[in-house]
Amino acid sequence: MKKLTLPIRFGIVTSAVLIAYFLILALIGKHTNVFYSLFNGFITGFGIYETIKYTKLKQGQGFSYGSGFTAGVTTGFVATLLFTIFFAIYATELDTEFLDNLSSAWAKDYKNFQGIVFFTVAIMGFATTLVLTLSFMQLFKSSNNTKK
Repeated sequence: MKKLTLPIRFGIVTSAVLIAYFLILALIGKHTNVFYSLFNGFITGFGIYETIKYTKLKQGQGFSYGSGFTAGVTTGFVATLLFTIFFAIYATELDTEFLDNLSSAWAKDYKNFQGIVFFTVAIMGFATTLVLTLSFMQLFKSSNNTKK
C-alpha cells in the first residue's frame, strides 16, 4: 500500500483540479459545451506525468516499467473515479437541467440517458489514463539498448 500512496495523492489532486475546472466552466456557462472537456485530458495527463516523474525520482535505480505504469494508472483511475462521482452528483442533485442542456436531442431519445453519460465520462477517463500512461512511460523507461 505504501507504493500506492503517492499515486493516490496525485489522483486526488488531479480530480480536484478537474472538478475546479468544471466548476469554473459552470460559472461562466460553458460547461455544456463538450469542446471544453478536451482540456480534461491535459489536466489528467499532467497529473499522470508528474506522478511517474516523482515515482522515478523516489525509486531511483529501482524504478521499473511496471512501477511507473502502476503509478500512472492508479493516478488516472483515482482521478477519473472521483470526478465521475462528482459529475454524477452535480448532474443529478445540483443542476438537474444540466444533462438536458448538454444534449437535448439525446436526452429525449434514451430512457437511461444519465447512466449513459456517466458511463461515457468514466470510460473516457479510463481510456485517457491508459493511453497517456503508456505514452509517458516511453519517456521514463530505461533503454535496453547497449552502447557500442
